[in-house]
Amino acid sequence: MTEQIILTVAELSGSIRSLLEKRYPFVSVIGEISNLHKPYSGHLYFTLKDHNAQIRAVLFKMQQRYLQETPRDGARVICRGRITVYEPRGEYQLIVDAIDFQGTGDLLRQVELLKQKLAAEGLFDEHLKRPPPSVPRHITLITSPRGAAVHDFIRIATRRFPPLDIAIYPVSVQGDRAAAEIILALEEINARVVTDAVALCRGGGSFEDLQAFNNEELARAIRRSSLPVISAVGHEIDFTIADFAADMRAPTPSAAAEILIPDMVALRRHVASVGTRLQRALAGCINRQEQRLALARQRIESASRPLDRLTLRLDQLSLNLELAMTSLLADKKRDLDMLAHRLQRHSPVHRLNLNEQRLLALHGRMIQAIKSFLQTREDQYNRMAGVLHAVSPLATLARGYAIVRKIGQKQTVVTAESQVQQGETVEVLLHKGRLTCRVEEKK
Repeated sequence: MTEQIILTVAELSGSIRSLLEKRYPFVSVIGEISNLHKPYSGHLYFTLKDHNAQIRAVLFKMQQRYLQETPRDGARVICRGRITVYEPRGEYQLIVDAIDFQGTGDLLRQVELLKQKLAAEGLFDEHLKRPPPSVPRHITLITSPRGAAVHDFIRIATRRFPPLDIAIYPVSVQGDRAAAEIILALEEINARVVTDAVALCRGGGSFEDLQAFNNEELARAIRRSSLPVISAVGHEIDFTIADFAADMRAPTPSAAAEILIPDMVALRRHVASVGTRLQRALAGCINRQEQRLALARQRIESASRPLDRLTLRLDQLSLNLELAMTSLLADKKRDLDMLAHRLQRHSPVHRLNLNEQRLLALHGRMIQAIKSFLQTREDQYNRMAGVLHAVSPLATLARGYAIVRKIGQKQTVVTAESQVQQGETVEVLLHKGRLTCRVEEKK
């Protein structure tokens, strides 16, 4: 029996690499550059794709000195190089030695033309854009509820400002239907939802993955919105038409949460700091007024003639000033107390209590509705039972009538004398019980 050869993963990967390198020692591949990035090493990593397939590619730093121009996403190129396998990840890729540029990809060119068209119409003008509220109480997210972006936004928002209400309008953020769903969401939120701002959220992806946000109708819907719209799509390097049309662009969904939502701790510190500065300012004002009064008293006392009436007047003014300052301080303290009360009222515990009361009320209404439904069904059942009883043959028999039928397998009901013969035995059904009779005479 032949012993089976068992290879390690490294041995199998090395064997596959040798086969590919021998089979494709040098190839020329035409396609479009996508997902281009350049790490600290200086090498260029990108995906070479067409309508049906894609392959990873790398252009090392030393080979870049021979480039005619700088590679960019969407550029259509011919890459000349060799096929190999990157064994740590088990992926085959193209090691590029030279690149011939054929022009910009169709998709990127279409997006650029659309951006130029909308910019010429003034759709991106800065004077059209509205700033979001400094302290929003309610924000609506248009996003996919399954994506990591929405969870990052909510996590940062609840940490920075717990009383904030966040509503999620679920849509597709990728694919042919995504743009239409986002437009519909914008229209319905503007028509029905009471909110302070709307945020379009999506995590990063390739240039093709973000095409839903390069839609002309979506850009116009953003500008039609009566609510401020924040675009938080992709990573920091990603730009879409929606970014230019929106009232504000955030580099990432997490950055959008940092920009839109204030830090409650910092707000409280700011309020406390303002209160402290106000108290110091008022105390300084009182001290300056007291110094002026003391100086006035000294001048009056040094005068050659007593100025009793002026002294009394100054004392009255001093008293009025002190009362005014005290009243002002009391007003400011009430304002601070009101702000503290509002913060307390919007705490999660208060909202949980309100929701619990609403749940109890809805439970009572549900029990009452079920009882009413069962009572209605019982009444309907009683009425139908009465109707059935009224038309039942048994009710007819109870009034003294009887049913005569022939005795046999079919038990035919007798309705005429011609159906039976004289001397034949028949069965008579009564309201209670039955009789077996013999026909003595027919008429």
